Amino acid sequence: VPDVSPCLSQYMSWPGSFVALDIEQLKMAIEECKRLILELPEHSERQKDTVVKLIHLRLKLQELKDPEEDEPNLRVLLEHRFSKEKSKSVKQTCDKCSTIIWGLIQTWYTCTGCYYRCHSKCLNLINKPCVRSKVSHKSEYELSICPEIGLDRQDYRCAECRTPVSLRGVPSEARQCDYTGQYYCSTCHWNDTAVIPARVIHNWEFEPRKVCRSSMRYLALMLPRPVLKLREVNPLLFNFVEELVEIRKLRQDILLMKPYFITCKEAMEARLLLQDLIDISSGRLSCSLTEIHTTFAKHIKLDCDRCQAKGFMCELCKEGDILFPFDSHTSVCHDCSAVFHRDCFYDNSTTCPKCARMTERKHDDPPYPKDT
Repeated sequence: VPDVSPCLSQYMSWPGSFVALDIEQLKMAIEECKRLILELPEHSERQKDTVVKLIHLRLKLQELKDPEEDEPNLRVLLEHRFSKEKSKSVKQTCDKCSTIIWGLIQTWYTCTGCYYRCHSKCLNLINKPCVRSKVSHKSEYELSICPEIGLDRQDYRCAECRTPVSLRGVPSEARQCDYTGQYYCSTCHWNDTAVIPARVIHNWEFEPRKVCRSSMRYLALMLPRPVLKLREVNPLLFNFVEELVEIRKLRQDILLMKPYFITCKEAMEARLLLQDLIDISSGRLSCSLTEIHTTFAKHIKLDCDRCQAKGFMCELCKEGDILFPFDSHTSVCHDCSAVFHRDCFYDNSTTCPKCARMTERKHDDPPYPKDT
């Protein structure tokens, strides 16, 4: 088992533990992760976990770098990445102070991760971390319907900012979030509505319910993530909703069709219909295929931790982001399918270090004794 340095072993938990790291420590941890990825067994769970941790270490390093170097209009706070808005005519509401943002005379920012909006003067008062970090680290829904614990258990305070609240509205009205079941003040709960996952799964109910601001953002970011396991949570739902059975069968059939297309010579050849050429000329085919490509790439590179863990690090330069075979700037080894930066691969005369390693191992391994 590869040795893990004290610097990395101290921070091998999820990125919430990276808060105390400075830039130099993060760089050391990243280099250690790279070394571990190369030394751990191929496709092992430890290697996949280390790749995911490397991704989050890189994101944290990017947050700590001085934004003035590349993006002077970017502010990083509590994992929010606030971008200065250029629009002067749009009227918005500040998520911190709940007052109007007058774009014509006030500077304001929007978080590119969770779309939290606020005045520039309110930036340093923010105490709510970016919801996108929660989505990245804990991609799951609350599956109990409005799991209320009672206002007394909250000590009659807002579940988020701890402002005193009361059902009588003095000093501030207590508003219940149907997703978390907890009570919030009017600053943290604007009576926004959203479809509640627990009500859908248990009751097939889609009526939007009132939720707090953080729940609204979380549910919006979770919407495209395939995390619901209906057969585990409520298998009886398939007995009552016929459409679910139809969709399940269609998805299973599509996956079963995949091996046929991979092995079919006609399907793999670059043949086109005349209609394809007509659609190419009009731009329709490019738009539809680009949309499908973008959806699949987003799932693999951004939304799914398991798919991210199957990415590659360029073993030639050991720098840059995680690579995938379908990236436009990569080259793939024909023998072992390892992925490299295209420039690195051709600068190295298309020599693959992974193939060289495997060849060396074959030479080092003693031959099996012959049966006597």
